[in-house]
Amino acid sequence: MAKVILTHEVNGLGTAGDVVEVKNGYARNYLVPKGYATPWTRGGEKQVEQIKAARAAHELHSLEDAQALKASLESTKVKLAVKAGNGGRLFGSVKSADVAAAVSAAGLGEVDKRKVTLPTIKSIGEYEASVKLRDEVFATVTLQVIAAK
Repeated sequence: MAKVILTHEVNGLGTAGDVVEVKNGYARNYLVPKGYATPWTRGGEKQVEQIKAARAAHELHSLEDAQALKASLESTKVKLAVKAGNGGRLFGSVKSADVAAAVSAAGLGEVDKRKVTLPTIKSIGEYEASVKLRDEVFATVTLQVIAAK
């Protein structure tokens, strides 16, 4: 088992700044090369504090801000224009970065693309995506996927 310090949020493992124990191969072959973690050292306490401070700066500052953003996201439908062929099938699929860009283009606020969870979207229609605003605040965004002209 290897101890690592997470530098990014990893689903099912932890958030940035957490010290976790994982199997050696998982740390050596996936977490460290992708930049999701660094090896744990005794001097790593300073690094953990820096990571947590950076994460706090990226989060919404207060619970009230998160609740206000959640209310604005859930009250409006976000239109997302993508290239589509005959029958409404998309060329490719909608990604979380597309959703984050559409939310900011609609003037609803800034959303981190890594915090967006959405179903596989391969055709035109209406879908729901989940956005994690804080640890305890999730918003449901209604997406209207339309064909681009």
